[in-house]
Amino acid sequence: MKKLVSTVLFCLFSAASACWAQTETEKPSAGTNDQIVQMHQQISAANRTYDAKVAAAKRVYLRQKAAAGKERDASIAAARDGVPSSGTQ
Repeated sequence: MKKLVSTVLFCLFSAASACWAQTETEKPSAGTNDQIVQMHQQISAANRTYDAKVAAAKRVYLRQKAAAGKERDASIAAARDGVPSSGTQ
């Protein structure tokens, strides 16, 4: 029984120390010489640039969509009121 308990405790402490070692690692600095780290940094930068451009395009799209919706709503309101719209004259 003592052997089983000591084995279980040893496994728990080993797993805990391994987890602690993974969480306590320092992040590499921007000037690192590791090629894999540099590659991941470049990929992250490319993804951030892409996300920024997509966000800007979505803002333009939503603005134009809102303007087109207002124009459509005005045309529908004019049609319902019996007023000819400027596009059909």
